Amino acid sequence: MADPAIETDPDAGEYSVERIEDKRVINGKTEYYLKWKGYPRSENTWEPEENLDCPDLIAAYEESIKPKKPDAKKRSSTAPAGEPKTKRKLAEEEKDNRKTVGFDRGLEPSKILGATDSSGELMFLMKWKGSDEADLVPAKQANVRCPQIVIQFYEERLTWHTPSTDDDKNSTSKENSAAD
Repeated sequence: MADPAIETDPDAGEYSVERIEDKRVINGKTEYYLKWKGYPRSENTWEPEENLDCPDLIAAYEESIKPKKPDAKKRSSTAPAGEPKTKRKLAEEEKDNRKTVGFDRGLEPSKILGATDSSGELMFLMKWKGSDEADLVPAKQANVRCPQIVIQFYEERLTWHTPSTDDDKNSTSKENSAAD
C-alpha cells in the first residue's frame, strides 16, 4: 500500500490512483483526470482536487507540466531522443496553449458584454482591451479585479421607477372610481 489514505479495502468503495493524466479548471475548481489501479483507461474519471488524498501524485504531475527552460523550447519540435513528437504530445501542447483564459491572460478588462448562470455561479462575458476575444469570468473575480466595470454594467441596465409616475396612475384611477 503506497498511500493508505487512497488505497483502502476495495469493499469500502474507495479506489487507488495509479497516475494523474490530465488537469482542468472548471468554475475556478481544479479537477484531475485519474487512471485507477486495476481498471482500464475507459474507467478514468475527472475528480475534484478536494476529493483527492494523493499529494505526491499531484506534485509529480504538476512538476511534469511546468514549462521547460527556454533551451528546451528550442528543441520542442522533436522528442528528447530526436524522434518526432507524437500526436498526443502535440495535442497536449495545443491544449496547454488554450488553457489561459479570463484574467489569467494578463489583459486589461474593457467591458462586460453580458452575464449568465453557470452551474449556480454568476459569470460575466468579459471583453478585453487589445483583443477581439471575450471570456467567461466568475463575477466574484470581476467584482474584485475591476469593480468600476461591474458597476458600469449594472448601471447601464438599471431602470428607474419614480414615485410621481406611480402617484399619477393611482390618482387617475381614484378619480375614475369617484366618477362612477
